Amino acid sequence: MIAIQSRANGELSTLLGNSVEAAIVSFGSGLIVVTLAALVSPSIKSGLRNLRVAVAAKKIPKWRLFAGVLGGSFVALQTHVVPLIGVAVYSVASIAGQTAMSLIVDRIGFTGGGKKLISKRRMASAIITVVAVLISVWDRLSVATFSVLAVALATLAGVMVGVQRALNGQINEHSNQSFATSLLNFINGTAALFILFIALHFIKGDNFAPLPSGPWWIYLGGTIGVIYIAFSATIVQHLGVLTFTLFSVGGTLFGSLLIDVISPSKGTHVTWYLVIGILLTYSGVVAGGQSRLFKR
Repeated sequence: MIAIQSRANGELSTLLGNSVEAAIVSFGSGLIVVTLAALVSPSIKSGLRNLRVAVAAKKIPKWRLFAGVLGGSFVALQTHVVPLIGVAVYSVASIAGQTAMSLIVDRIGFTGGGKKLISKRRMASAIITVVAVLISVWDRLSVATFSVLAVALATLAGVMVGVQRALNGQINEHSNQSFATSLLNFINGTAALFILFIALHFIKGDNFAPLPSGPWWIYLGGTIGVIYIAFSATIVQHLGVLTFTLFSVGGTLFGSLLIDVISPSKGTHVTWYLVIGILLTYSGVVAGGQSRLFKR
């Protein structure tokens, strides 16, 4: 789903000529979808009531409900850093940040699913995954675009994603309704992006551009995000953030491969680096999670 979302949001950003506006359109459309669902869904309303009760009983601090701000901040960093160092270097740095933070939040039990030790097996799987992503983008790496500060910001963006997933796991533990968790994320993320756009308007004079008439699939990003956040908030409670991250990275690479084969963007082509990276990613999944995945 993330591979498809990236393609849709990327095309929308290209047509609009403004990546922050594209992110607002994506988040905003997702917010509309999940809000309409909440209006007719008793279970989502029940999930929001459960959260209100949990906050009133001080079972979860209020600040943890703002996980969506991290999602908006992630997009803000992404739109700033990618033009500086390119997608390839950004991917490696952000995945490294995600996997490192996944180990930490799992260790302290931040997901609400209990603590998970930082074992040699889990460390090895995290390292293998980062190496796999590095190999998959090897042909697109460029020393000329390398910047220590930009790479650090890309790593920070990945760290934010790791923390966001953990917080969503906590929110979901109290809401017991994953789409209620998704609704909170989209409210906060959209608000954060609007604040960013207003700041850019006063600093750089940016304005909203007219929305393109099509193709229709460029507006799927928000809906995919609603489903993704709802699913991930539930999954991390059971598998932990690290195992989820490993599978997510593998799925994203595999989805990218399918898109590049079936409907490639202009100038893209499939290389053996990507194929090898996918195979290595799933070897990392096996190395880190086979014992807990197949014991049951």
